[in-house]
Amino acid sequence: MTLVQMQPRSMSAATVHRTAADAMDTGGPQVCDDMTVEVALSVMASARTGHLLVCDNDGLCTGLLTQAQLTAARDSSAYTDRVQLRDILGDRGPFTSPVTSMAEAEHAMRCRRLDALPVVDERGSALGVLALAR
Repeated sequence: MTLVQMQPRSMSAATVHRTAADAMDTGGPQVCDDMTVEVALSVMASARTGHLLVCDNDGLCTGLLTQAQLTAARDSSAYTDRVQLRDILGDRGPFTSPVTSMAEAEHAMRCRRLDALPVVDERGSALGVLALAR
């Protein structure tokens, strides 16, 4: 077997210093955590998106839910039409800051096997979603 030495690619300064704020999508829907699963699935279908940012009554981001998570909750034996998004989310997070470097954010997402990650400001308000390219 022959060992091949790889040369690092040269990157422009703009590529090296990209942050989550540079790459996040700010156009997705944000919903309140007291919304029911059925309504959330309808919102998601209408918005033609695969995830929803979920916020509490104070406007603070409590997490992100995917269509797969909502569908699994709806299809579970414990489901009733009164189940709210806050019942599914559990603990807050994970989140990233808008000043986090793209390299750090991508590494965290890949380690946690996340397709999307909410970007929040210092107060915890949602700014957008950072999604890995497929």
